[in-house]
Amino acid sequence: MSTSESTDGAYAGRSAFDGVAIMLMGTILLPVMDALAKYLTNTGELAPGQISFYRFALQFLFTAPLVVLVGGIPALRPKRPWLNLFRGGIIGVASLCFFTALKYMPVADTIAIFFVEPFILTALSALILREKVGWRRWAAIVIGFVGALIVINPSFARFGGVALLPLGTAALMAVYLLMNRALGRVDTPLVMQYVAGFGGSLLVGVVLLLATLVGGTENFAMSLPGGSFEWSILLVMGCIASFGHVLVVKAFQLAPVSLLAPFQYVEIVSAAIVGYLLFDDFPEPSKLVGMAIIVASGLFLLWRERRLGLHS
Repeated sequence: MSTSESTDGAYAGRSAFDGVAIMLMGTILLPVMDALAKYLTNTGELAPGQISFYRFALQFLFTAPLVVLVGGIPALRPKRPWLNLFRGGIIGVASLCFFTALKYMPVADTIAIFFVEPFILTALSALILREKVGWRRWAAIVIGFVGALIVINPSFARFGGVALLPLGTAALMAVYLLMNRALGRVDTPLVMQYVAGFGGSLLVGVVLLLATLVGGTENFAMSLPGGSFEWSILLVMGCIASFGHVLVVKAFQLAPVSLLAPFQYVEIVSAAIVGYLLFDDFPEPSKLVGMAIIVASGLFLLWRERRLGLHS
């Protein structure tokens, strides 16, 4: 990140305050979507694969009309269609991993493990994009993974390999974010979200179809929601996903990244609260220690990025 003092100065005090408030709204709201997904899987009405499919299908249905409204019919074709579809496929697989983990694991644990994503993204930036990453940031990455292992260890003993799924989600999301850098130069965020919805629902739909044909796991069974109640929850999830991400995008328009980024970790806290209220799940003391290490390492990474940006 190369945010400079002059860039930060472009944000008025009131604007920055509004950005933080909107960011907090988004980080508090989004875990509700994850909790609703867990509720649907726990009731046995919908499998994680189905929830993933409807999540992306609704995203596609919500954003396609907006793309036409803003840019007309020609805007439906992105500048780089195949890369955008591949990007949608990546986040589709990530969603399958995440919602499957949510079926078995507490919401806070799943989200905490997922938050090693900034460490993976930093490492990939160094290895693939050849960005300079000093020993302090490498140390923060290692310590962050230690925190993740502390959270994973008791979860692995209880849930087995499922505890590794949020880690896979984090790795896939890091690749997804790397692709955003390249595709964001030629396509608008709205178009990218529209194609991601199409690509994600397409890939997840193929997975569900194949699983149904070969008699695969119940987590990837293909069926329709049982009734209006399930449809209502899915629509609420679609609205929360769309509105929550709009809040985050709006927040970054109002305030600098260096100010907002630490508030992403509020999502772990809100996830713990939502998980406790809805499922009576509260992280064990050892997991709280691991979560604290992940948050502290992430905040150090952000502080280090900010410090280097100020001196660049």
